[in-house]
Amino acid sequence: QVQLVESGGGLVQLGDSLRLSCAASGRTFSRFNMGWFRQTPGKEREFVAAIRWTGDSERYADSVKGRFTISRDNAKNTVYLQMNGLKPEDTAVYYCAAGSGGSVLYSSPYNYDSWGQGTQVTVSS
Repeated sequence: QVQLVESGGGLVQLGDSLRLSCAASGRTFSRFNMGWFRQTPGKEREFVAAIRWTGDSERYADSVKGRFTISRDNAKNTVYLQMNGLKPEDTAVYYCAAGSGGSVLYSSPYNYDSWGQGTQVTVSS
């Protein structure tokens, strides 16, 4: 289990950029695959991106592919989500999640064990 704290959310306009950060604590952080999810009121939690613990494999939802980039710095115990070309439909609470390390990057939130508190991203038109 790893403890996660997201930051970097805010209110931006269409086309703007944000970089979310997820600070992790726990001595086994580097062995966790990490994911970003988002959720809006009344909707299920939606997969956004995931990265393998080695940092050499990434997966993205079609809705964000080409606009968002997930990365991690294991030395800093931090995973990032660079969001470019933001759209109003990107508005959501964004959550960082940790899952077991392995070759498979799961898109289901049920495959992740630890979650941060979330950070709000609001994109106005």
